[in-house]
Amino acid sequence: MLSRLHPFGPVTAAWLRWVGRLAAAGLVGALLGSAHASHEPQVVRVGVYENAPKIFFGSNGQPSGILGDVLLAIAQRQGWQLQAVRCEWQACLQALQDGQIDLMPDVALTEQRAQVFDFHRTPALLSWSQIYKRKGVAIQTITDLNAKRIGVVAGSVQASALETMLASFGVAAVLVPVDSFERGFERAAHGDLDAVAANRFFGDLNAPTHALVATAIVFQPSQLFYATAKGRHADLLSAIDRALDEWQLQSDSPTGLAMQRWLQAPTPTAIPPQMWWVMGTLLGLLALAMGLSLWLRRQVAQQTAHLQASEARLDTILNSVDALIYIKDPQLRYQYANRKVCELFGQPLAQVINQTDAAFFDQATTTKLRVNDLRVIEHGERVEEEEVNRSADGSVTRCFVSVKLPLRDAAGRITALCGISTDITRHKQAQEEIFQLAFYDPLTGLPNRRLLYDRVQQLLSTLERSPQGAALMFIDVDNFKDINDTLGHDLGDALLCQMTQRMGSCLRAQDTLARHGGDEFVVLLVDLSVHSAAAASEAQRVAQKILERVRQPFALGAQQRPVSVSIGVALVDLKAPSREELFKQADLAMYQAKAAGRNTVRFFSASMQAQVMARTTLEADLRWALEHDEFVLYYQPQVNAQGQTLGVEALVRWQHPMRGLVPPGEFIAAAEACGVIVPLGQWVMQTACQQLVAWAATPAQASWTIAVNVSAMQFRKPDFVSSVSQLLTHTGVNPARLELELTESQLVADVPSVIAKMDALRELGVRLSLDDFGTGYSSLVMLKRLPLNQLKIDQAFVRDMLTNPQDAAIIRAIVSMGESLSLDVIAEGVETPAHRDALAALGCLHYQSYLFGRPQPMPASWP
Repeated sequence: MLSRLHPFGPVTAAWLRWVGRLAAAGLVGALLGSAHASHEPQVVRVGVYENAPKIFFGSNGQPSGILGDVLLAIAQRQGWQLQAVRCEWQACLQALQDGQIDLMPDVALTEQRAQVFDFHRTPALLSWSQIYKRKGVAIQTITDLNAKRIGVVAGSVQASALETMLASFGVAAVLVPVDSFERGFERAAHGDLDAVAANRFFGDLNAPTHALVATAIVFQPSQLFYATAKGRHADLLSAIDRALDEWQLQSDSPTGLAMQRWLQAPTPTAIPPQMWWVMGTLLGLLALAMGLSLWLRRQVAQQTAHLQASEARLDTILNSVDALIYIKDPQLRYQYANRKVCELFGQPLAQVINQTDAAFFDQATTTKLRVNDLRVIEHGERVEEEEVNRSADGSVTRCFVSVKLPLRDAAGRITALCGISTDITRHKQAQEEIFQLAFYDPLTGLPNRRLLYDRVQQLLSTLERSPQGAALMFIDVDNFKDINDTLGHDLGDALLCQMTQRMGSCLRAQDTLARHGGDEFVVLLVDLSVHSAAAASEAQRVAQKILERVRQPFALGAQQRPVSVSIGVALVDLKAPSREELFKQADLAMYQAKAAGRNTVRFFSASMQAQVMARTTLEADLRWALEHDEFVLYYQPQVNAQGQTLGVEALVRWQHPMRGLVPPGEFIAAAEACGVIVPLGQWVMQTACQQLVAWAATPAQASWTIAVNVSAMQFRKPDFVSSVSQLLTHTGVNPARLELELTESQLVADVPSVIAKMDALRELGVRLSLDDFGTGYSSLVMLKRLPLNQLKIDQAFVRDMLTNPQDAAIIRAIVSMGESLSLDVIAEGVETPAHRDALAALGCLHYQSYLFGRPQPMPASWP
């Protein structure tokens, strides 16, 4: 009422209403905050199941692993007292739902789980699932899983995702439920299973222990969260979000430290203790040998055998050490080399002695080694360095940690160099692989979203002291879903790789091309002009260059496929907003390019922002309208050839307090975008059922039907059939009087599931009608399978049927099809008696249009 009566007008009234809501929310938050501050530290019961290295029960009785360490850091920050509750996975979820525990880590967000649990906004961890096979089992691709026994944890996301993936490929694998990943790996190791599906953290950590091998079958990329029971503990989730938002880009944050602790081995920062022991032993033995040599000069005849035995023992020790040990003379020629050195060079000891490094390494390596060796020989330094050595032919590259020290004679003169080098090549490769997985896209090799966000944040933080122009481009492949659906995901991936190469050729070395996810790429252009107009012109040239390169056909299998992209650009300067807002601006501009017909470029502008704000306001008003009963139903009659009313179609209108009666065309799209369409559709259906119950007491209207449009989002809800059943039971309406209208677009995806829902609705007694027939993608085969009662001819065909023979022919075909399938046929858009007569001549005898009645509230009488 405030918005209707306020003397300052509708805009001010709406503003006051929102201010009032925000003030109330702030007051409640303040009261809650003060109340919380007066209590003892909050006890948080945490469910812990064994899934190392993500989460497991620590020896101190607290959660451990990546997610456990992060949660302990948050608890310390918030003053929580964590109480770890050990349980199995399914038992943990049930305990969370029953309120026996407060918080559950390592939960993937799915639509089904969102019904019973609450999740925070920022993912705690990114993961994916992978197939791990027993050695000797031939599994390379998804088709190799046919007839294989695959272990899956009962109730896990791996189980449902793998079952869906196998069904889509037509692969008949045997999915064997197990209690845990650990149990699955044990059974596979003992030969009970051929392979196991597990998340990549557990699999990579435990596969070597059980002699299992990771396959190339990767699926179910997922974001992992901490979850609470529905409607409970919103304060826990809010605190977790604040911590994760603050820590996600800090490598030394609790999140970063937990990842380093559990996912990567520590980088050696000092020589391992055993190397010092070996070096000490070597020096001791060498000193002993030199002392013995002096003594043996006086005792040659008596001690020859003893000297030979000592040398043999020394060789045995040095050759048994897992390191390269060598001695070089002042000319840097090898005077001694143990077995590992000879194996590295691929030469016997005789071919190594008196050779320099130039005989075994390339020029760059030889130069670097010489510089380090001369520091020892000429200056007596002790050198410790990582050395990257490449063979003479350039085919082999290895990395070593080398310790080099001078050997001196009795007079203190440097007579030789002794070196000990440890091969750390595999460790370096493991570090590089971890870095690649963390910051680069595995398909295209481009920087991933995490690395891109970091580079954008670095740019924004340096703009003030180093002004420069920059631009952020969002690039989305047009109709990529059609390519995947028609050519397959393998060729879709091949297309993304080819596009990566083409777009990369359009950029400079200092620019960044990243894969943001799916078919979306992002380009960060730097070092542009500081003047906005000039920077926009430079960005426009790059964008046009990308459009032209991408427009050239791609070779996909045996086809040459034309492809286009839509590009949105947001300029970056000293006035640039936060990183998140910058990404939103570029994303919005990209969608404007889509709306402009695709294959084009659009720059973010203030008008775009105004449109977004208007759309946001409209969505908020829709939620308000639903809560305050501002929607009303209008009814349009459906008649037969004699003009008798057979029923009506229920059409929703918005009785806005300031704008008046708003037609559906102005708010339905926004309602679908923000999700209001689902409760709104439920309200329309309930209101229609109540009207049918009222008509049941009136003989003249007791046989009428009411047709209700069902949105695609509402129909796809898992509980749609059960909600209709409950509504019928609650209102006591005759199900045969309720008619649900579906559009052809709702029937294209997941046809078996759609037909199953329609069959269930028909079993309830509800009538089903196919709306706007002829404008979609229905095939005759699919139409034959659908349990329909009625076809509704779209008004586009009726409007021009008197002047366009093709439209008349289409209508005749639809009527004949309806008769052959025993379906009623009704036509929309019958505006003149001539249209009605022409339709009747073609066999269509049911109509709905302005000729027979406009949509209106429930009148006192009907035609």
